[in-house]
Amino acid sequence: MSNHLIIKKKIKDFNKQIFVSSDKSISIRWVLLASLANGLSKAQNLLLSEDVKAAISAIKKLGIKVDLKGSVCKIYGKGINGYKYKKNIVIDAKNSGTLGRLILGLLVNTSEPIKMIGDNSLSRRDFQRVSKPLSKFGAKFKLKKNKNLPLIISGSSKLKPIQWYENKGSAQCKSALIFAGMRTKGTTFIKAKKSRNHTELLCKYLKLPIKIKKTKNFDFIKIKKINKIKKLNYKIPSDISSSAFFIVLTALSKSSKLLIRNVNINPSRIGIYTILKKMGINIKFKNKRIYKGEKNADLEIKSTKHISPINCPASLNTSAIDEFLVIFLIAAKAKGVSYFKDLSELNQKESPRLTWGSRILNKMGVKTVVYKNSIKIFGQPDLKINKKIVIKNFLKDHRVFMTSVVAALSFGGEWKIYDKDSINTSFPNFMKVINSLKKND
Repeated sequence: MSNHLIIKKKIKDFNKQIFVSSDKSISIRWVLLASLANGLSKAQNLLLSEDVKAAISAIKKLGIKVDLKGSVCKIYGKGINGYKYKKNIVIDAKNSGTLGRLILGLLVNTSEPIKMIGDNSLSRRDFQRVSKPLSKFGAKFKLKKNKNLPLIISGSSKLKPIQWYENKGSAQCKSALIFAGMRTKGTTFIKAKKSRNHTELLCKYLKLPIKIKKTKNFDFIKIKKINKIKKLNYKIPSDISSSAFFIVLTALSKSSKLLIRNVNINPSRIGIYTILKKMGINIKFKNKRIYKGEKNADLEIKSTKHISPINCPASLNTSAIDEFLVIFLIAAKAKGVSYFKDLSELNQKESPRLTWGSRILNKMGVKTVVYKNSIKIFGQPDLKINKKIVIKNFLKDHRVFMTSVVAALSFGGEWKIYDKDSINTSFPNFMKVINSLKKND
């Protein structure tokens, strides 16, 4: 079976209600915390992507029983010190930076060395950003080229609390330190640049000993050693990062309307909402509610005729870091020049996304100017594509694939997009949802 997708025509207008895939960040964090809980935790609507399946496989190797039927998952936690495993085990994080980095925080006191591997894309990403602070707790690391996978972690039975300044806005690094602090006597202090806070909200809901002081640009976090985690039953909401593709597809269409149901709108994740509102996109939150500390809502999006360019505030970067590729498509149709700056973290993802964002736009005929960590996009309000475009060799980055699909359906042309199975990382039923919108055709 071929592993590419061919799109030859734009999508017709639609008026639909949809559900998108469950939140990946929350799904993986639920798996890890449930593995430490005392007793049975149950999740409904768990995301069944390759990243989440990798997390489930990892805790199984650590001796945790898992019962998975459909999107309902039961995890039989054995307590904070309940991991039991054989010597020389290997954990495969696949493509998941979230799993690869977070679980290291839970392995800082392992009695035996554990090896971690990942796919080609993950193996190129920087793990020193998490191994460096975790080594200060007392764990030891061996990494390829001092920063890459595969790595070997050797835990310590004499962990020491640390003070650490997390200055990259990485929720993965911050969460790994929180998990390590849970295992360490004393108080660990973290000064963290603003980033998504699902871990902190779950810890607060579970009434774990974590204190957070928020300022405009930083969170000051104190975490103490914990002895017990209560079971965690959870119904996973939809992912705003997965919703982003359908938000943009609707906004760029001629006359469409879409309602995306039960989406997580954690304030640390809604940068795309703020950015698109500034650009004039017709998007609203409806039926807001709180669920176990997390904010959820339905998203209503309508087509937008006049799109304004943006000089995007860098303060919004961390809350939109996974959505910039598809945001760039909005900028491609704006009347004027949009500028996005300080996006170094964009190249720390599955592929160098700043480079790929520019490359896709250039293939579409949109002018860009790329600096070291910034990009200018010269919008074309009347942009229409009447040529063949091929997208390949993008390290199987799921967001490059899905962004290319949205571009093809929005602007026309004949597209050949490779590695369609890359969506299994985060959104296995992406094309199924796309096709549900095309039923009007």
